[in-house]
Amino acid sequence: MAVDRQRIDRWLWHSRIVRTRTAAASLASAGHVRVNGVRVAAPGRDIKCGDVVTVALDGGVRVLRVSGLASRRGNAAAALRLYEELGQAPRGRRCESARGD
Repeated sequence: MAVDRQRIDRWLWHSRIVRTRTAAASLASAGHVRVNGVRVAAPGRDIKCGDVVTVALDGGVRVLRVSGLASRRGNAAAALRLYEELGQAPRGRRCESARGD
């Protein structure tokens, strides 16, 4: 059976955006998650491939495009295949300030 939709709390957990599913449900219930610009009111909100998920975390705001759904939580490499990071510089690249040495 092909999965074409998934609950936002499960997807946040499977994609390793948060450490626990309870934390994912709490983020969604508290209104810290948006799907396609609309605030999520409940952790049971379904998402599908192509949706844009915005998550406000302690470290900042992450904007992600859903590129896959998973039936189980996998390793970090598998989690990276579930989303595409939007609106940020690629990981590992940082802006460096000019120094007058």
